[in-house]
Amino acid sequence: MTEAPYSLRGVLLRRLWLPLLVLLLASAVGSFVLARHYAEQVYDRWLLDSAMSLAQLTEVRGDTVHMEISPAVSRMFTWDTVDRIYGEVTRADGTRLYGAAVLPGGAALQAEGADDSPARTYYDAVIDGQDVRVVQVAMTPPGAAAPILIRVAETRTKRLRLEHRLLLASIPLQGTILLLAAWLAWSGTGAAARHTNGAARRLASAPLDALAPLDPREAAPRELWPAVDAFNQLVNRLSAMQDAQQRFISNAAHQLRTPLAGLQIELESALREQDRAAQRDALAGLLRGLTRLRHLTHQLLILSRSEDSAGAMLAMRPVDLAVLVRDELERLMDRAVVAGVDLGYEGPDAGVIVMGEPQLLRETISNLVDNALRYGALEGMITVSVETTQGQTRLSVNDDGPGIDPSLRSQVTERFWRGDASGDGCGLGLAIVAEIAERHRATLGIGRSALGGAQVTLAFPSRPG
Repeated sequence: MTEAPYSLRGVLLRRLWLPLLVLLLASAVGSFVLARHYAEQVYDRWLLDSAMSLAQLTEVRGDTVHMEISPAVSRMFTWDTVDRIYGEVTRADGTRLYGAAVLPGGAALQAEGADDSPARTYYDAVIDGQDVRVVQVAMTPPGAAAPILIRVAETRTKRLRLEHRLLLASIPLQGTILLLAAWLAWSGTGAAARHTNGAARRLASAPLDALAPLDPREAAPRELWPAVDAFNQLVNRLSAMQDAQQRFISNAAHQLRTPLAGLQIELESALREQDRAAQRDALAGLLRGLTRLRHLTHQLLILSRSEDSAGAMLAMRPVDLAVLVRDELERLMDRAVVAGVDLGYEGPDAGVIVMGEPQLLRETISNLVDNALRYGALEGMITVSVETTQGQTRLSVNDDGPGIDPSLRSQVTERFWRGDASGDGCGLGLAIVAEIAERHRATLGIGRSALGGAQVTLAFPSRPG
């Protein structure tokens, strides 16, 4: 199932919108709570001032507190255009000095606070079915024997109105901030997208013929440096593949030119000959040249297939190497018999499993045996063995020929390298084996055989699990 295309800008906006909205809502709630808190402090301070005003109207006679308030003063104290004001003053024994209504009491208080100021407390209550805010003050007037308790209550109408005004005032402000944040998020993501598109245009305009990596500091912003690094890695791989292809084409053209020229000479010679025996010799030479050319072409095609460094087309699967080797040796047995070579196999009949591509593994076995047939001893011995030791599978081809000089072992896997040019090989056999071994993550080893000649070994990695 193909994933739907998505926009990087959309992803950024979705990631920003919800946190911004939550942050703005939290800010609005916090601002409202803070404003309400300070408004409560202001109105509570007014209640305390009213309570202290009542305290100033008391007088001490002897050691007893008395209070006489005229109706005019009482009306002035309770006058308010919005809320209702209640006041009450009592002695310590509960005798009321002022107040028509009984106000709900708060927590018990000492006469003085810790700093010698009147002790006070604020609390909410209900009077005549209305919510009120109450301040309770306990104090002992100078000369009095006992403290007095003063309570002043006020309905919450002004407070609620102030809260509504604060809430209504915060909504347009928060809406403006939200729209501004949205515009900033939109323009910011747009600017980031423009920078990204600019970096993409610079990547697209890079010259492909040179296949040179880009400098991330010049090609893109810092956040896109991983993408530029990935692009550079791709460029390096493409450059390596391009160089390999160019070398392959150059070498193949050189190697094909010589046999084609030889075939042309053999054919012209056959056409000129009048003697049938000489003509047959020329045609036989032409056939040998065609055989070498066919072998060279086959080797070039295998090499082209095996050198794909990316390995995208290589379908690895479990392969029984023992069965594969025995089948390939049966196919090559006729050629070994004609050459007078004793071609043998040592190892189990089946059950040696490796991960690989069967056709390429067949070509590996064929090239190793072909190389031993071409360069081994005449009417000699070739032994192919398969063994598994310590979880590692080894394929070895041994012959009793002259072997490979240690100083030349690092060169025999180079393409078209033929040493002293003896034999009719094309110099690609071990190069193909090395390429296929690398594709299978196998280790290629060249050494001295127990038969006295060369030993070529492929050690396959252990299968996981």
